[in-house]
Amino acid sequence: TRSMITLAVLTALTKPNQLKVHVQGALANGVSVEEIREIIMHTAVYAGIPTGVEAMAAAKEVLAAQGLD
Repeated sequence: TRSMITLAVLTALTKPNQLKVHVQGALANGVSVEEIREIIMHTAVYAGIPTGVEAMAAAKEVLAAQGLD
């Protein structure tokens, strides 16, 4: 749960570099790829679509590097 909240906060704050680190941590903590995507999409509704797009790009970069895209 903490990892999920951290992903939402970093998305809202537009912190893509920190988000990448925490996406890796969230995966290690058992957060699924689908949950990561849903967290970012849900946060984008409140933080703004451009913020969500940037966060999704950062997350996809991490997921692709781990073969999870």
